[in-house]
Amino acid sequence: MTQPLLAHQTEFGRMYSRTLSGVPEVPSITTVIAQQPADLTGWAGHMAAQAVINDPRLPTAVNAPGQLKTLARHASSAAERFRDDAAARGDRVHQYAEQVALRALGEPHDMSGARSALAEHNESAFADRFDEWWDLYEVRPLAAEVTVWNQSVGYAGTLDLVASIGGRTCLIDYKTKGTDRNGRVKTLDPKVVMQLVAGLKAEESLIDPEAGTWGPWAHADAAILMGVAVGETEVVAYQANPQVLPEYWRRFWSLRQAWDYGQQAERAGQALRPIAPPPSSTNQPVG
Repeated sequence: MTQPLLAHQTEFGRMYSRTLSGVPEVPSITTVIAQQPADLTGWAGHMAAQAVINDPRLPTAVNAPGQLKTLARHASSAAERFRDDAAARGDRVHQYAEQVALRALGEPHDMSGARSALAEHNESAFADRFDEWWDLYEVRPLAAEVTVWNQSVGYAGTLDLVASIGGRTCLIDYKTKGTDRNGRVKTLDPKVVMQLVAGLKAEESLIDPEAGTWGPWAHADAAILMGVAVGETEVVAYQANPQVLPEYWRRFWSLRQAWDYGQQAERAGQALRPIAPPPSSTNQPVG
């Protein structure tokens, strides 16, 4: 997603300040969730192998060790390139979704500019499918890109959308997803439930970033927490199962404590230091 106004990239991950001129105080929701380990080595290896196989320089490099090393270096960063490209695409899709909401709210928007940015990258299908979903679900936005804060636990984040759908208030998080071999949008990671429940448990929402004005969070009683997978062939909406919300909130709370412990360990100083061998026994008197 795009960088919210009060968010800062720090050595400890993304953090939020209370005002535009303030210092970072608490981690973002996504930074907290990132404390949960994720083993991506298999995926990274697969991406590197695919990069080599699909490289048009491979046939001429087979018998040239120097060229093979060049291909290997390029392939080793395939996962990072894919990740960065996906993040940039996600930002463009999120930007379009935000402009759609702003237009519906009667606020200044640049919907045509956001759609043009997608078109420049041959990504117009994402906007087309999003528009279809928006109309089918009869989305009535209440607020877009809402920054929220929980002082008790110590975190902040930005929700993509608060909307009324079918007469019920929904907290919504968009995830731009690829398409599987059957032409269906790929499913969401269950971690999105942690993101949504953390938003639900907020205590304040931002009113004015420059003045640092916050007000009570008005949607702590939202009926539906919704993750929306936005793809080129379809958009699929998922409701977070109300029965699992307490467990996912406990998991988020635990990860927030893990983030704290990590900062304490960093501040404690050097974890390991060299130690000299003991005095040689040959130098000690005998008997």
